[in-house]
Amino acid sequence: MLYVEHDDDNLYMLKTRLERHGGFEVLAAEDSERGCNLAVSERPDVILLDLEMPVVDRWEPVRTLKKDPRTRNIPIIGMSAYAEASEREKAIATGCDEFDAKPIEFESLLTTVRRVLGKPK
Repeated sequence: MLYVEHDDDNLYMLKTRLERHGGFEVLAAEDSERGCNLAVSERPDVILLDLEMPVVDRWEPVRTLKKDPRTRNIPIIGMSAYAEASEREKAIATGCDEFDAKPIEFESLLTTVRRVLGKPK
């Protein structure tokens, strides 16, 4: 799993929980460019992507990953504090396979990750 998140506290907290309680190996990137590079080099099974990254257009990393033949089939779960239905719709329309609202509810996120990976609960 690749987790792309610019907030150090969020990155540490969720990465730790996913590894300890979710049983995942988690690669971390603190910016979109590094996240896209890691996705190409490491080919994770799923990408958790903060949609509120500084500097770049919030949808650009999704577009970049979905255009690249090396990463286009990796499921992306977009995450945002904007929990309106329109945010979810925009995320899916842009290329995210799923969407989860922040603050993250851990069990719900695990269910979403397992669903996109096709794993049973």
